[in-house]
Amino acid sequence: MRTDKEIFLARLLRERDKFEWLINRAGSARRMTVKGISGKWSIKDILARILAYEQYLGDRMNELLHNEPYTPCTTQTALDAFLAEFGYPDFGSPLVDDDDLDTWIIEKYRNVALEDLIAQEIQAFDVILTAFEKMPEEMILRHNLYERIADHTYRHYRDHAVVIKRWLRIQSPQTR
Repeated sequence: MRTDKEIFLARLLRERDKFEWLINRAGSARRMTVKGISGKWSIKDILARILAYEQYLGDRMNELLHNEPYTPCTTQTALDAFLAEFGYPDFGSPLVDDDDLDTWIIEKYRNVALEDLIAQEIQAFDVILTAFEKMPEEMILRHNLYERIADHTYRHYRDHAVVIKRWLRIQSPQTR
C-alpha cells in the first residue's frame, strides 16, 4: 500500500512532466520571449515567476529540515534584507504586494538568458523534491506541506498552462 507521501510525490512528478512538456511545446527561445501570453507576460516571464516561488518554497523546506526558524518579514528593513540575502521576495510577508512582486521578478530576469532561467528553475524544483523526499511524513503534515507544495508547484503550473495552451492554439490553428 502506497503512503500519502508516495502518492503525492507521484502526482507532483506527473504534473511536472505535463508542465515541462507544455513548455517544450512552445518551441524556440524567440517564441518563449514573446510578450502577451498572459497579460503582458511572456513564457519566460511566467517561468521567472514560477522560479521565484519555487526558490522560496525550497529554502523554507530546507529550513524546516534543519530546524531553522522562518518568520515572515514585518518591516520594510527586514523585507529589504531578506531580498538581499535570498534574491527573491519574502512571499510570506504581509508587506508584499503581488503586483509589485511580479514586476520585480520580471525585471530581475529580463536580461537573464532563457537557458539560464530554465536551468535555475529546474534546480529550484529539484531542491523542493530533495527536501520533500528527506522529510518524514509527520513533518510534512505538521507544516501543511502537501498544500504548500501543491500551491507553489503544480497548481501554479496549471494556472499558467491554461493561457499558454490558449496561446499555442492561436499560434497553430491548424492543430485544432
